[in-house]
Amino acid sequence: MMKTTANRQPWLRSASFDVPFVLLPGLVALLVTLLLPALYKQTDEMPLAAWVVLVLLVDVAHVYSTLFRTYLNKERFRVHRGLYTAIPIACFLVGVLVYSIGDWLFWRVLAYLAVYHFVRQQYGFLRLYNRQEPKDTWMAVVDKVAIYAATLYPIVYWHCTPGRNFDWFVKGDFMVAEIGWLRAIAGWLYVAIMTVWIGRELFAWLKWHTVNLPRILIVGSTALTWFFGIVYFNGDMAFTLLNVVAHGVPYMALIWLQDVRNNKALTGRAGQLRKPLSRLALFVGVIVVCAWVEEGIWDGMVWRERGEIFGMFAALPQLMSKEALAFLVPLLSLPQTTHYVLDGFIWKREHTAAEHVPA
Repeated sequence: MMKTTANRQPWLRSASFDVPFVLLPGLVALLVTLLLPALYKQTDEMPLAAWVVLVLLVDVAHVYSTLFRTYLNKERFRVHRGLYTAIPIACFLVGVLVYSIGDWLFWRVLAYLAVYHFVRQQYGFLRLYNRQEPKDTWMAVVDKVAIYAATLYPIVYWHCTPGRNFDWFVKGDFMVAEIGWLRAIAGWLYVAIMTVWIGRELFAWLKWHTVNLPRILIVGSTALTWFFGIVYFNGDMAFTLLNVVAHGVPYMALIWLQDVRNNKALTGRAGQLRKPLSRLALFVGVIVVCAWVEEGIWDGMVWRERGEIFGMFAALPQLMSKEALAFLVPLLSLPQTTHYVLDGFIWKREHTAAEHVPA
């Protein structure tokens, strides 16, 4: 058993980086949610400013941060050109086919793909913080079961509890029905699993005097944000705040850490981006501009809901026919679908094994 004492924690970089940018964003979001007026904890209303910060600048922007690990990384793109080309083409063609069957089916498939992506990210962070621990032990199994319980129980509760004031993407994208017995069984199983996980941490401390602080924070914050965001509160703003911040901020932090901060390819011929602040400005600028343009096109051609911030896109034609939308919606959703699918490949060790790039 490795001794993960206070002086030897398995940080991704350091405590000063991991704690504020990876491990605490969800807990900070929970604190903010607790301080919100009661209205926003139990309603489908969300102020425009909150939408801009949470959806545009975090949720949509974090999707584009994947560019720095894939298409904007020249060496990695050279090695994996086939994969990076085939996935968006396949996502678009499948999206057109599914939307042609029914728009409801498209949004349902996209919602469940997103849930899978969100759940797997939390498991991925757990794996990173458990990378120095013995594998294939009963304690490793407890950790794995706990992180999945922390994410999947709230999802089961959502499916068994009609009347939620929030949706993943659009109204009706989840299959929801009142199933009290399943909700009750899932609740008791969740309590049992989390109790065993707490006991596992106490066991490690009492027997070996070890504590893996990042692991405790990633499992604990995941359990708290998903429970309060979906089960305890019933508001769109509360759900979005807890869901988006806990997912998007750590993801962007990891991209920055592994693919932007020390990427020499970003220095340019004249070395303009040698300073970290210059790279940070490039990183933030690219993902924010991409997010704003995408959402502007969505608003101009599909939704027409936020003209006050996307006024320049109002000149775009709003498409109404199912045939036109069957191509436009999968096309505008392509950054998301590509992000979800590519994410299953780009974080594997073998994906960067043949490259001469920092990872």
